[in-house]
Amino acid sequence: MVATDKTAVLAESAWHERRRAHELRVFAWTGPHQARAARGEKHPVHDFLFEYYRFRPSWLRRWHPGPDIVLQGKSAREFLRWSEYHEADGGIGLNLAHVPRRESLTWILNLLHVTAERPPHFGCFGLHEWAMVYRQTPAEVRHNQWPLRFPPAELARIVEAQPVRCSHFDAFRFFTAPAQPLNKLSPTRATAPEFEQPGCLHANMDLYKWAFKLAPFTPAELTADCFALARDIREIDMRASPYDLEKLGCTPIKIETPEGRAEYEQHQRDFSDRSQPLRIRLLALCERLLAA
Repeated sequence: MVATDKTAVLAESAWHERRRAHELRVFAWTGPHQARAARGEKHPVHDFLFEYYRFRPSWLRRWHPGPDIVLQGKSAREFLRWSEYHEADGGIGLNLAHVPRRESLTWILNLLHVTAERPPHFGCFGLHEWAMVYRQTPAEVRHNQWPLRFPPAELARIVEAQPVRCSHFDAFRFFTAPAQPLNKLSPTRATAPEFEQPGCLHANMDLYKWAFKLAPFTPAELTADCFALARDIREIDMRASPYDLEKLGCTPIKIETPEGRAEYEQHQRDFSDRSQPLRIRLLALCERLLAA
């Protein structure tokens, strides 16, 4: 990396402070998860982001500065253990000539762009979680160590009484076989960019996925911001689900009632607003990496 007008040079004390702040912030999430794992315990809400997204807690804790930053000081040489770093003018920085997976970068950029440009749609009311247990036996239910709020017949009646409009493929693919024909949309992996929209909780949760897929080029603070959003979304997702999680402090959002649907939609709107600045930051990162 040759220093340019866009390059920020961080003194050793400055980047150490940023790294400490990041590690402390992230430990509030990773510490309890790892403690539960050591005890053999499962948390259906907070463990999801580590189990589904497959990004290890230790990876989330690692601090990376992002592009166009040079780290000063002898201790910066520890970053050379990653092949993406090299010696730069005045210190150590990311080598943007080694950005891999250009096709994947282009795909992520396109998905983020079309989602950011599309108006948000609300009104799905979290029925995806209900469709994932629709017409299942108790043994088939994914989180069957936790009770459902309704018996199977009543749960099925609630699903069938409302229009199911899931636009997110990675939620739709977990629908039970009887529930899939109830969905008004038919997203696939290939057509995901045609359906993704910023009112969808799962599309906004996935910003965390795109952040860590771009690691170590993603600034660690951006990855943590995306994780924080995803964690809040997951809590609402499960509060609106058919599971009874009150013992975990998750008061149900009763989407089977008009009041509950209105509450859920307000959360959708709030998350849509929170997601857009993060989406724009990820877009800018993709464009910077592709330009390199």
